[in-house]
Amino acid sequence: MASSSGLAGLAVLLTAVLCLQLPAASLAQLQVGFYDSTCPNAEAIVQQAVADAFASNSGVAAGLIRLHFHDCFVNGCDASVLLSVNPAGGDPERDTPPNNPSLRGFEVVDAARAALEQSCPSTVSCADILAFAARDSINLTGSDVFYQVPAGRRDGSVSNGTLAFTLPGPNLTADELVKGFADRNLTAEEMVVLSGTHTLGRSHCNSFIVRNRERLASGTISPAYQALLEALCPANTSRFTNVTTEIDLSTPTVLDNNYYKLLPLNLGLHFSDDQLIRNATLKASVDAFAANETLWKEKLVAAMIKMGEIQPKTGAEGEIRLNCSIVNTASSSSSSSARLIEVLRPGSDNEVASS
Repeated sequence: MASSSGLAGLAVLLTAVLCLQLPAASLAQLQVGFYDSTCPNAEAIVQQAVADAFASNSGVAAGLIRLHFHDCFVNGCDASVLLSVNPAGGDPERDTPPNNPSLRGFEVVDAARAALEQSCPSTVSCADILAFAARDSINLTGSDVFYQVPAGRRDGSVSNGTLAFTLPGPNLTADELVKGFADRNLTAEEMVVLSGTHTLGRSHCNSFIVRNRERLASGTISPAYQALLEALCPANTSRFTNVTTEIDLSTPTVLDNNYYKLLPLNLGLHFSDDQLIRNATLKASVDAFAANETLWKEKLVAAMIKMGEIQPKTGAEGEIRLNCSIVNTASSSSSSSARLIEVLRPGSDNEVASS
């Protein structure tokens, strides 16, 4: 039987393992260059996975930005949106109406995860993969937009589909949008800034067609635009109707400020897009960004970084998922800890010793 002092020593060692899984600074906050010593190529590996997917389908960029957004807005940036099964029971976030069938980009995250496991196993979190991939998507579509991503997030083990219904949706009013972002410590201006990423990507008919008929009656959507949308969307459109259209009519694959220019022309696709010009305070931001693309991009970088810092798990919280769609098993968690213990026990010739 182990002595009490031996058990105490083991407890100290295990505590050290938990703390040393991530740099000390991450226990309090995220940091740029978080993986510089533990996985120097982490960001390059994610960037390559995104670039490969983008080369085949440029639309994946919008999907990856939205994945990061939908992750952070539900229980913080912990990759809960990637879980295909909720260990606590019930539907995971990705299977609920706000996310299914519209979320995309999961396969890109999986490709990055697999490549990272080959290079530096059990080191880079799925939550950080999402943050890096969103940044890389912005860079690929915005050309001159690049920013450093503070990292050190850990992955959560719960994905509560019910909470996904708190995501800001396409039918919200201006006041509801402002409140939804304020609940995540984001300002009204930051809401308008982040809405500008709608310059990329597509949207399903079910997200706009019915509410836009009300807009037509109130004169807040171009009749010609609505006629095009009616011709596109089936009369019996429902949640799983797989018909989509570009959100930005002119430059749907380029990260520019065209989204803001379309709104005053009553060419906003969603009711929520149009709401940005029906509120005087929000419209002032829309007008500023329509007039100055550089200003918008500068504010977008700051808003993306701030959004990526919503309630992250750090330090000994959460885990590093080996498969981003499922939580780790007991055996995978144990093997990960074993590798860390080996690193803590250097041999006499400065080589790693194992027992």
